[in-house]
Amino acid sequence: MSLQPLLIDGEFRAAANPTGSYQSTNPMTGEKLPWSFPYSEWDDIEAVLQAAADAVSELRQAPRQLLADFLETYAARIEKRTDALVEAAHLETGLPAPTRLKAIELPRTTDQLRQAAAAVRTRSWTQATIDTAANIRSYYGPLPGAVVVFGPNNFPFAFNGAAGGDFAAAIAAGSPVIAKAHSSHSRTSQLLAEASLEAIHSTGAPNGLVQLIYRFKPEYGYDLIADPRVAAVGFTGSRDGGMRLKEVADRRGKPIYLEMSSINPILLLPGALSERSQVIAEEFFTSCTMGTGQFCTNPGLVMTIAGEESDAFVEQSVALFGEGASGVLLNRGVSEGMDESLQILTRNGAKVVAGGAAADEPGFFYQNTLLTVSGEEFLSNPEAMQTEAFGPSSLVILAKDADQMEQIIGCFEGNLTGCLYTDSAGSDDALYDRLAPLLRARVGRLLNDKMPTGVAVTAAMNHGGPFPATGHPGFTSVGIPASIRRFAALYSYDNVRQHRLPPELQDKNPTAEMWRLVDQNWTQADINS
Repeated sequence: MSLQPLLIDGEFRAAANPTGSYQSTNPMTGEKLPWSFPYSEWDDIEAVLQAAADAVSELRQAPRQLLADFLETYAARIEKRTDALVEAAHLETGLPAPTRLKAIELPRTTDQLRQAAAAVRTRSWTQATIDTAANIRSYYGPLPGAVVVFGPNNFPFAFNGAAGGDFAAAIAAGSPVIAKAHSSHSRTSQLLAEASLEAIHSTGAPNGLVQLIYRFKPEYGYDLIADPRVAAVGFTGSRDGGMRLKEVADRRGKPIYLEMSSINPILLLPGALSERSQVIAEEFFTSCTMGTGQFCTNPGLVMTIAGEESDAFVEQSVALFGEGASGVLLNRGVSEGMDESLQILTRNGAKVVAGGAAADEPGFFYQNTLLTVSGEEFLSNPEAMQTEAFGPSSLVILAKDADQMEQIIGCFEGNLTGCLYTDSAGSDDALYDRLAPLLRARVGRLLNDKMPTGVAVTAAMNHGGPFPATGHPGFTSVGIPASIRRFAALYSYDNVRQHRLPPELQDKNPTAEMWRLVDQNWTQADINS
């Protein structure tokens, strides 16, 4: 079986000295898919790094709108490949083709690219700041190197290393991207890379603007990050993998943006359960099992006060989890990870009340799983009790009272999201006011009366949070312009003559739409010298 080529320096070429090969697996059947991909030796990585360095040099001289042209053209080329992309992603991930991949995730991906292009055109994201009296001016500009993007297994389009949010942000900031294809959807990544190459040729962008590699030795990944031609890293995946990469990046003083693990706690206050426990149970079940629970915002932990209302909620949830069909997981590793996580939880006092095992079907199907634990048992080992079970699973904590809820929140690790469900009559207001500030400090996005699985691509979104949800609480991987500034450097100019300044900092507004902070006032106007 011939090996699929890599995208290096503007062309698809065979791996120079492959040391082996792998095939993605169809998770619905457990069978190998027909495409074989290479394990690269350092020769391929060196070629990618040099092409990226050449692209950095070219981009310094290129007009800003070139990147916007590329992003918009790339979005259009992806849309022309919709059917092929959806088919490949469905085969590789088992995610629903019409309702998830085609209707939601692919449009989200092209929308992100176009939003990034719009930001490039207006340039407000650069946050140009000008003090005319001191003649000091600053803005966010491109990093002096490439960005390496490691995409996750659960979003073959929207977080793909060669097309997703980190990719769009890095390109918009002015850096070429070296994309590491995830082994679970390498064919999908290859098809995206083909579309990106068409966009490169069509717009005249540098050949090394987008490059794609597959697998290589772990130590090569560390060497790749350490190389001086790499300026920053974006990673979405496991905590263990992310922390290993962070250690290397930190030693080299490089920014690395990690999205790693999150259980997204939901607090169900007493009035809410008395008012509408069945409705909440249905929302919870839908959110927990969406995408077979393989969302980074999956509600993996629910807490309420023990009593008749919470007992009713658990019973209603058990019925829903038990009646729902088993869903397919992305690969064998995710299924085995579910088993390991559930073993940790049950060893430390959690009780399985629904599901709890792989389904007796071909492929990697798993039962919808619900566990319960008392507040005392949770507090006896809170670290183990916050083990992420990445799949259709959640743990319900039955706290003794509001005081114990406070104790438990105090033990929460950092998460992407947290939510409080409250009643409409106001009986939960006092408890909300007591608990919400505690939960607020533990999460990036706080929700009220809404499950967290949806992540809107809007400027106000924060898809980030305190460690270990991410590696830095001050940034988001979703939402432009904030996501772009992760891959930019702050440049200051002191008493530099007008014609030597970047266009964003000259007296004349280069786009007429760009917002600039001039003498402490936001304005789109030119500066009258």
